[in-house]
Amino acid sequence: MPFDPAFQSIFPRTATVRDGRLSIAGCDAHDLTREFGSPLYVFDEHEVRETCREYLAAFTSRHADSEITYASKAYLSRWMANLAREEGIGLDIVSGGEFAIAMAAGFPAERCHFHGNNKGEQELREAIDAGIGRIIVDNFHELELVDAVARSLGKVQPIILRLSPGVDPHTHAKTTTGTLDSKFGLPISTGHAEQAVADAQRLAAVDLVGLHCHLGSPLFSLDPYDEANDVMLRFAAQMREKHGLELREYSPGGGFASQYVREKPAPPVEAYAEAIVSSFKRRCAENGLSLPRLFVEPGRSLVARAGVALYTVGSSKHVEGLRTWVSVDGGMADNIRPAIYDAKYEAVVVNRADDPATETVTIAGKYCESGDILVKDAHLPPTRPGDVIALAASGAYCLAMASNYNMALKPAVVALKDGQARLIRRRETYADLLATDVFAE
Repeated sequence: MPFDPAFQSIFPRTATVRDGRLSIAGCDAHDLTREFGSPLYVFDEHEVRETCREYLAAFTSRHADSEITYASKAYLSRWMANLAREEGIGLDIVSGGEFAIAMAAGFPAERCHFHGNNKGEQELREAIDAGIGRIIVDNFHELELVDAVARSLGKVQPIILRLSPGVDPHTHAKTTTGTLDSKFGLPISTGHAEQAVADAQRLAAVDLVGLHCHLGSPLFSLDPYDEANDVMLRFAAQMREKHGLELREYSPGGGFASQYVREKPAPPVEAYAEAIVSSFKRRCAENGLSLPRLFVEPGRSLVARAGVALYTVGSSKHVEGLRTWVSVDGGMADNIRPAIYDAKYEAVVVNRADDPATETVTIAGKYCESGDILVKDAHLPPTRPGDVIALAASGAYCLAMASNYNMALKPAVVALKDGQARLIRRRETYADLLATDVFAE
């Protein structure tokens, strides 16, 4: 039978229920934990591929010279990098480590963009030497550093300046990045952005090809993109007149929202594409600019829905008049988002997926923090030790921000496709924890 319509837009599109058991991509979710252990993260390959294709079609049909660049900080592995390559998606990376994974997967360096507010010299040297496509320059120090490294390698490095347009996207304070009071980007209003344009034009080993901004994440409202395009493209026109800037590439960033809970749907990909491209074209026309290449950077919205976290229930505790606590074998070490962002999730008992949800419980993790809570008010059937609980929309940022808190072992990750399960990251072992500990008596 089709999955509960209330959950259909949160779980992968392949999710179904048969004989009371949740299946994803033709794989029984409960059985997966028996085969690969628990907690376990699974990714529906079909879901990721379909979303990549939706983004490509939505943007290129409106502006042929568009590029989709996956913000890989949301989740990266060699499997994911390979999948992006096959689907014609670029990679936005933010560290030498992410770049190393991309290179290990055989991803083309020229299709990578390097972001970050404090890139190290060694990271930059490795990236430039490998032929990285674009470096998104964030500040004056980095501008000079990129020029020096490129000169030492005998190269001219294409760069894009990341600017702060001073637009408030009205999202969580910890994920807002386009305002003046942000560690990211060169502010336009202070004159720093103009000075950076002038400086880049005089440096011999960098080629300033475009401008970039990123407002924050997740953005459920479409209006901030037009505000940013207005500010950014007026600035581009001014820089053309004052400093001869030829705007060949432009990005309003990403920040596209994903749906995590039933009552808060995210705009569809088509809505983002229509709002951004129509605004982009209108603002270019208003400022007498030829249409440059447009690139956008979806991250969570490419992988959140495709990923599902599976946990096994252990102890429970009922406090009369307050709440019932249901503890699972994972928590903030593999998903810290509820603790730091107050992120909300939906949960399902996978081995009794069509049983009536007659209890409201708090799903707690196993780690030694009172804030280790995955879902505060989950509506579930009565749970028993050994039940498996699925948290939907767990594909973005959970694994990327996972830690070894309490010396936890990071979970295994499995890719699902057409009824087949493939291990793409093995579970950590105690030996892994000890591998970097060099103490000797």
